[in-house]
Formats: sequence, structure tokens, C-alpha cells
Amino acid sequence: MSLVNKQAVAAAFGRAAQSYSQHDELQRLSARRLLAALGEGRFAQVLDAGCGPGGNSRYWRATGSHVTALDLSAQMLDEARQQQSADRYLVADIEAIPLEDALFDLVWSHLAVQWCASLPQALRELYRVARPGGVVAFTTLLESSLPELSQAWRAVDAQPHANRFLSHQQVTQALAGWRYRSVVQTVTLEFSDALSAMRSLKGIGATHLHAGREKKPLTRGQLQRLELAWPQERGRFPLSYHLFHGIIERD
Repeated sequence: MSLVNKQAVAAAFGRAAQSYSQHDELQRLSARRLLAALGEGRFAQVLDAGCGPGGNSRYWRATGSHVTALDLSAQMLDEARQQQSADRYLVADIEAIPLEDALFDLVWSHLAVQWCASLPQALRELYRVARPGGVVAFTTLLESSLPELSQAWRAVDAQPHANRFLSHQQVTQALAGWRYRSVVQTVTLEFSDALSAMRSLKGIGATHLHAGREKKPLTRGQLQRLELAWPQERGRFPLSYHLFHGIIERD
């Protein structure tokens, strides 16, 4: 279990609250895959845990569900509230959800649990607030994500510049004992230059590093080395994400 500075995570996402939807191609492609894994279904009560600016909350509300939107970042919830994304808003931590057991038919957590200190604890909480016969649907990033970014930064310095996410095995270990199904997806986005690729991470708030880091701007020389070392494809700068989509049936 790693220590995670929750305030720093919330602050990073808070700073991205208003720019998030301009950089949400990954989110849209990934959410579509999680929906496909979930399959057809009507869910009267939905919890969107780690709702961000509320895109998924809006989707579930449009299907007729009563939606509770939960996020660690008050600014993200403000953005969701402005869009009238949900019926209820809650600033809270997924690892300690301040709600009673067995409240929701669907507990949806899309690309949020990778910021938790303990995936088993996060999943226990998500499972706890689901009703018997209900479902937990979640997506997280796997450790093989962002290899291009890691490779490029190695030409500049030895510091970690991409988070180390959990391995496929660690995620399946966290699911041990539950009835679940899963699917793994790779999404590769392409950018015109290295700076745009890195800005896309900043735009979705994913720049908070678990290990912390110095906030120094890149020099021109560093940026040049980064660009040269980035594994380009047809003159484009790819960023690859490896995603784990899990569907847990609540007994």
C-alpha cells in the first residue's frame, strides 16, 4: 500500500476542472468500453464514484437513474453541479464513503480508483454501498500505461514522470473472492508534438505524481531532448493507456 497525498490529488483535479472536457477523448472511449462490459440494464439508484465534471453522471441521469455524484475535488463537483449532472453531490473519499451499506443498484467508478492508496480498500467500499443483486463497474489504469512518456523522459533525467499504476495481477488479486468479469483495453491517442501530449495529461488532472516532484518548467533544451526521444509514429506523438474494466456482481 502506498501513501497518497489526497489533498494534492484533489488540487490537481480541481485545477483541471474547467479544461477537463476539452481533453476527455480517453475518458469517452474508455467509458464506452465499460458500458459495453456492463451490458444492458436499468439502475434506479446510481453512485458515480470519482465523478469528475459529471459526464458519466449526466449519462446515467438521462437514462432515468437517480444519481449521486461523489468526488474528492470540490471544484470538480462544482463543475458537475453547474451542468446539473446528478441529483445529489458529495465531496468524499472513495476509500471511506460516508454512506450506509447497500444503497445503490449500480456503483460506477470510471478512472478514479488508480488515485486511491489501496485498491482493495476502494473496492471494498464500492462493494459495500452496492445492493445485493447490484453491480460495481470500475475502470483503472494498468502499470504498462504511458510507456512513450516514460521513454522520452529518460533522455532528460532519471526522475519518475509517470505514475506507477498496478499490474494486471495486482488488480485481479484485489478482486479475489468476488464474482466478477473483466476486459482489458488499450487506447492510443496521437498528438502533433510532445508538449500537446503532456498538456493532455494536465488537462485531465492526471499530472499529480504519487511520488511528488519538483514543479520546474521545461527548458527549451529539455523539451528538444524529450521530442527526439519520444517514439513517434508517422510524425505523430502517441500516448498509450492500458485499461482494466471490471464488473463485480454484488451477492
